[in-house]
Amino acid sequence: MTLQSAASDLELLETAARDAGALARALLTKPLEVHSKGEAGPVTNIDLAVDALLTEKLRGARPDYGWLSEEAPDDPTRRMGKPRTFMLDPIDGTAALVGKVPQWTISVGLVEGDQAFAGAIYNPMTDEMFTGAIGHGAWLNGRVMRASAVDKIEGARMVGQRSRFSDRRWDKPWPKMDVIERQSIAYRMALVAAGQGDATILFGWKHDWDIAAGAAIIAAAGGVVSDPWGYALELNQLAPHAPGVVAAGANLHPLLIERTSVLPDPRDEA
Repeated sequence: MTLQSAASDLELLETAARDAGALARALLTKPLEVHSKGEAGPVTNIDLAVDALLTEKLRGARPDYGWLSEEAPDDPTRRMGKPRTFMLDPIDGTAALVGKVPQWTISVGLVEGDQAFAGAIYNPMTDEMFTGAIGHGAWLNGRVMRASAVDKIEGARMVGQRSRFSDRRWDKPWPKMDVIERQSIAYRMALVAAGQGDATILFGWKHDWDIAAGAAIIAAAGGVVSDPWGYALELNQLAPHAPGVVAAGANLHPLLIERTSVLPDPRDEA
């Protein structure tokens, strides 16, 4: 088996994400079909149509790669042990799409072994395309991007939810930050990669399809991604999720870990 080059895979991810975005925009001009997945939230005809398009384009181009999508049943034998695995959320931030808030994205990641390798995150409504591959660089609409060099929590631009930093779980209060709220997890991570946010913290279990693309792009942009205790994320496990994520520029990341490492590890409760 011969793996494709990073450049070839990245081009495939970007092209597929752009085509999926065009399809999503076209379908938004028609009545939206919304259904509930229970605790997993809503799903629309656009989620399913985008999933079908990405399946055709990505699996058709790389049939030997593994596969994990939010909108398809997971079969670990289709991804574990593969040299590279696609991990995607056809529409990340479906509630934003339903609410006509331009904060939803198409997130397509590629994992090599158990590590994020490459990704494309596309916001079809703002036409922002974030791409990156480990060891090759990261780009926003073709322009090189770098993660933030900020080295203080106070005044940092935190992409997340304000309420998360004011509740009683913290032993000491957080310094004042500029909290930027965005609904899509992938979008939050993409903004950190672009240096438009200094950090994002994702609390609790997060699915690999939500974070694989963002983790690759942030690392490619010179940032650092880990779990809340500072350990590297191990993706593509039997249960494909991570116990939280801390993503930031390299200077800020260790300062955040000092605070988040006091959180209880959900793996201890499993």
